[in-house]
Amino acid sequence: MAKSLVIIPTYNEKENISKIINAVFSLSVDFHILVVDDGSPDGTADIVRDMMQTQQERLHIMERSGKLGLGTAYIAGFRWGLERGYDYLFEMDADFSHNPKDLVRLLEACQKPGVDVVVGSRYIKGGKLENWPFDRIALSYGASLYVRMVTWMPVNDPTAGFICYSRKVLETIDLDKIRFVGYAFQIEMKYAAYSLGFKIKEIPITFTDRVEGESKMNTSIISEAIKGVLQMKWKSFFNSYAFKEKSVH
Repeated sequence: MAKSLVIIPTYNEKENISKIINAVFSLSVDFHILVVDDGSPDGTADIVRDMMQTQQERLHIMERSGKLGLGTAYIAGFRWGLERGYDYLFEMDADFSHNPKDLVRLLEACQKPGVDVVVGSRYIKGGKLENWPFDRIALSYGASLYVRMVTWMPVNDPTAGFICYSRKVLETIDLDKIRFVGYAFQIEMKYAAYSLGFKIKEIPITFTDRVEGESKMNTSIISEAIKGVLQMKWKSFFNSYAFKEKSVH
């Protein structure tokens, strides 16, 4: 059976973390979880360590000293999972904006021949947004259009953060050269995979705004995304984009 690892970055997620872990472990597929906690002062890591007493084989934690950014959390998780032989590695939020039940659909899609990355998409037929104010919807959808226009990447939801990567994708991308840590990280990882010739598939999901805890979105993250897309595209003209020059096939 393929080994699947769900990576969940956390900072002050005590209201959600035990619920999201239990929801993943209740699924029909034997998913493992790695929580990457950036020194949450609210005791998130303590809750995870307590749960590990009864889930030693499936639940793991990586504790970091402070807020080091979403991108670095996922990259640290990717490295951890690759070292331990996982075949599929997932990105998922802790706040239930991503429905854990959709992990099964992401995995099934990624296991199909010719598919390397699967994105849970808000902006394809069947995809939805729930409980989002109009200004956030406009900002998110506008950012997606902007990314597609600049990069020509055939992904309708390039800023999405609910993703399944097959192992070979993360082994091929030079993770040391992924530069962005916030919103732009999601774009850069997809652009890296696309630039290397990997097949990206989107499946529809319903994205729900968090009910408990506080959003991590801010203007600096959005600014990084806007500037970052232009930087990625500019570098690609000179073959100096931040990815390995390595043949996929």
